[in-house]
Amino acid sequence: MAVTPVAKTARQAPATKAVQDVAPPRTARQARADKTDPSPLSKAVRHLEAGEWRAAHALVQKDASPLGCWAHGLVHLIEGDLENAKYWYRRARRPLPHGNTAAAEIAALKAMVRQGTQ
Repeated sequence: MAVTPVAKTARQAPATKAVQDVAPPRTARQARADKTDPSPLSKAVRHLEAGEWRAAHALVQKDASPLGCWAHGLVHLIEGDLENAKYWYRRARRPLPHGNTAAAEIAALKAMVRQGTQ
């Protein structure tokens, strides 16, 4: 008995993410922190501290609060998109920082998020 082969269809392979778009695995410390403070903004700050601006961006683009806008501006500042950073800093009613101040901005944002200050 002859077997008729199944016709192959022209399927495109699913798109894969570039290596830099994939976030590194979460550490046990980060997983514990997520359980104790589940706020998206707090998670975004942790991503920023770890240099994971893409992961932070996914969280802050849904937050229209002043702190969310600040975090969004900071993401674009780190990314190197100065025009977009300016827009989000204006929405946050904050001056755009000058120079290499990302670490100081992250620390200040972290302190404000912890205080719950808007």
